[in-house]
Amino acid sequence: MSEKKIITHSTSPVTVKTLIRDFHKIGLCEGDIVLVHSSLSSLGWVCGGAQAVIEALIATVGETGTIVMPAHSSQVSDPQDWENPPVPAEWIDVIREQMPAFDPLLTPTSGVGVIAELFRTIDGSHRSNHPQTSFAAYGALAEHITRIHALTPQFGKNSPIGQLYKLNAKILLLGVDFDVCSSFHMGEALRSSTPKMQMGAPLLKNGVREWVWFEDFDYDSIDFSDLGKAFAKTYPITQRYVAQAQVKLFSVREAVNFAKQWLGENRFDF
Repeated sequence: MSEKKIITHSTSPVTVKTLIRDFHKIGLCEGDIVLVHSSLSSLGWVCGGAQAVIEALIATVGETGTIVMPAHSSQVSDPQDWENPPVPAEWIDVIREQMPAFDPLLTPTSGVGVIAELFRTIDGSHRSNHPQTSFAAYGALAEHITRIHALTPQFGKNSPIGQLYKLNAKILLLGVDFDVCSSFHMGEALRSSTPKMQMGAPLLKNGVREWVWFEDFDYDSIDFSDLGKAFAKTYPITQRYVAQAQVKLFSVREAVNFAKQWLGENRFDF
């Protein structure tokens, strides 16, 4: 949506102050650990854009809290699997040989929105070391949450999602829906029947770039919207508004446990 359309559909400017007020109203508190999936345009016209949203979130949870956001980089992957768009077959070997290795400081995010992309760059943030599904964190437990991120399974117990599960953190869907809820992927990783696939990525090993092959679960969010609707009927979740954005606030642990059960009963291995 263009900025002109956002202004037209906004009744008043959204500010750091109004965001903090709304975050408190939905149940975010000082000391909270919260994983945020977000859409800036859903909020209306924000004075200060993504920066304002990040400042409001940090102020809301305070010095004892921690904010976490996805810092995924799906482009750091095997070009053989690219579909949107695919590349010519004759390019694949060149891409595997020449793609820069994943770098937590330099590698940009992909598909997670402008708030998350800015968030990973702020002074004091930490980013986990996974080439495709890293997470960024800021606050009291940021280093602890991002310190370990196994190459495989990337959404398993030894990952930022796994740490958030142990800490019983919250999930905030800010203007987005269940289809982007990455914690549901841990439910897939906890199911031994989830299909697996070969993946690849360029990594730095002892300072030398190397293309690494590994096996992981064939994660798929195709049914996450249905999963989320069933979850919302089973567990009490907060569904309100922050500015003009519909939001959902709920427990990581409850989401993962429900996803594992629901997928076992409803998914028939796509």
